[in-house]
Amino acid sequence: MERLKSWLGLSTKKPPLTTLAKPNLSRLKPYGDHIDDGAMQLSFTLPVPCNDKAREAARLYAEKLGLKDVHVAHTEAMETQFTFFVVYGFSKHTLDFSAIHVPKPKYQIRSLGEIDELIAQEVKRKLVVVGATTGSDAHTVGLDAIMNMKGYKGDYGLERYEGIKAYNLRSQVDNRELIAKAAQFQADAILVSQLVTQQNQHLKNLKELAQLVKKERNLRHPILVAGGPRMDHEAAKKVGFDAGFGPGTLPSEVASFIVEEFLKRHKKHG
Repeated sequence: MERLKSWLGLSTKKPPLTTLAKPNLSRLKPYGDHIDDGAMQLSFTLPVPCNDKAREAARLYAEKLGLKDVHVAHTEAMETQFTFFVVYGFSKHTLDFSAIHVPKPKYQIRSLGEIDELIAQEVKRKLVVVGATTGSDAHTVGLDAIMNMKGYKGDYGLERYEGIKAYNLRSQVDNRELIAKAAQFQADAILVSQLVTQQNQHLKNLKELAQLVKKERNLRHPILVAGGPRMDHEAAKKVGFDAGFGPGTLPSEVASFIVEEFLKRHKKHG
């Protein structure tokens, strides 16, 4: 087909997106085949057996969400009483992209060398960071990415820093055990990674930890940092933490926040 188009003198290359119509960012809509068409793909499960009636239920439900021209592209039985769907449709709703504000912790991102130099000049001792995944959470990929020496995406982890003493307690650490270890090591910061999020269990666990930290007399007001796939700064602040970091966060970003927050608290910097 491409060779036939070439023989006929027709272009076989698609125009780059930059040459297409520009979206109106004050009335932003999903993009499918062309700008502002509002095309969307949804996937969800209904607790009904997989049959024609279930398929129609999925279409009607998508329409109730405000989608038009709904097409049920895929259905799949999940055991006997559940059905998984993939549907397509078109939305009329828009939003003002320029009005969006994402709360983030305020700090200057520094390199490993800059952070080590700042700690050496201003703190004059190593900062102690204790990290763990707590409760029933057994996942350590995110925690290891921040704490282990190898780091993440070529960005070295906290164990690599000359100015930081990092203790990685690994997974399924009880909140009280974490606090006891933080007190033992006289932690300046506690880093908690949470992946298990069913029924907001991560937020309940973090809130409990923050409350326990306040009651612990053997701690010196440590900086509390939370991370995970469904974590952000606003959610972390609401449960009593000082900062929250989501997916893709680099170790140097966490280290930059910790050292700057430490210096602010002790009025040693800026």
